[in-house]
Amino acid sequence: MFKGLSLLFILLLSPTAHAENWPAEQWSTGPTLTGPALEALEAYAFPTRDDSTRKGIRTDALLVIRDGQLIYERYAGPTTADTPHLTWSISKSLMAAVLGVAYGEGLFKLEDPASKFYPALQKHPAITLADLLHWASGLDWQEDYEYAPLKSSVVAMLYTRGHHDMAAFTADHAEYAKPGEAFRYSSGDSNLLAAALKNIVGPARYPDYPWNALFEPLGIRHAVWETDATGTFVASSYAYLTARDLARVGLLMARDGRWGEWQLLPKDWVAFNRQPFDRYKAHQDEAVPGGQWWLNRAADGAARPWPDAPADTFAALGHWGQAMYVIPSERLVIVRYGDDRDGSYRHNELLKLARQAFAGAVQP
Repeated sequence: MFKGLSLLFILLLSPTAHAENWPAEQWSTGPTLTGPALEALEAYAFPTRDDSTRKGIRTDALLVIRDGQLIYERYAGPTTADTPHLTWSISKSLMAAVLGVAYGEGLFKLEDPASKFYPALQKHPAITLADLLHWASGLDWQEDYEYAPLKSSVVAMLYTRGHHDMAAFTADHAEYAKPGEAFRYSSGDSNLLAAALKNIVGPARYPDYPWNALFEPLGIRHAVWETDATGTFVASSYAYLTARDLARVGLLMARDGRWGEWQLLPKDWVAFNRQPFDRYKAHQDEAVPGGQWWLNRAADGAARPWPDAPADTFAALGHWGQAMYVIPSERLVIVRYGDDRDGSYRHNELLKLARQAFAGAVQP
């Protein structure tokens, strides 16, 4: 008995031991920081901008969680702390988290053929759920945006001939590579996952599943997730969350899928999300793909994509500058919403400045 009490006493006094903070209905707040490093971060994130040109960086929200406490928050109108902001492709990482709950229920395996749960893929029987999670279906998809709309698969899916049934539109694409053999970023792959989820959990559970499985357990109260005309969630693009609510997902991932005493996501699922796709070739994108998340990992002999951030940094990223960065080693979650139209925003620059402002003050 006394040995156990002594061990507990040592742990309590240990410089590496620290109390875990978890948000209740609201985030608890940590100490407010000031100084030149914070001023430099704000100068980068919130510059004076002429919105008539839509050029330059426009940050709508910047929020920092350290050790489970809210330590920094700033908004630019009309976004406020209560505004569910369009996350664009952060929706993909959110769907991965939702799927992780279903995985924990034992409802599917990563190696399962996707056609088992989405019969329209029977023409591509070799595609597995893991392939879709890696954006490696092998389907001939063109993820072009404003600069090449006529050739863009994603524009057609979201806005024209594919918008009624986005998964069926994707499944109808031809194959350009064997499944699992090559990475090609594809919003279509993500929407195939959303369609598969319908049969993974069953049509009766599906309409409320993201809320019952993920949002409500995390205390997220104001999430909006659009569907296409078939009732399938647009996992590629159309989830809306407040910055504070999105940070809850980041804290969940930072703590390996645990929420308080509850292992909401299996640890092996989170490890899969954070494992680089081994057939990725460097320089295809700004970060290395994991399981519908983006990783700050060296690949194919290249340097880390964000050299001023630790190697364990990973992120959910979206069009026009939406980002949630998770840095487990520094116990930081950073949410950034924006509307950057000219490509001037740089993930590495914000991470460098944020770490200078906040990471050095991490308490043991």
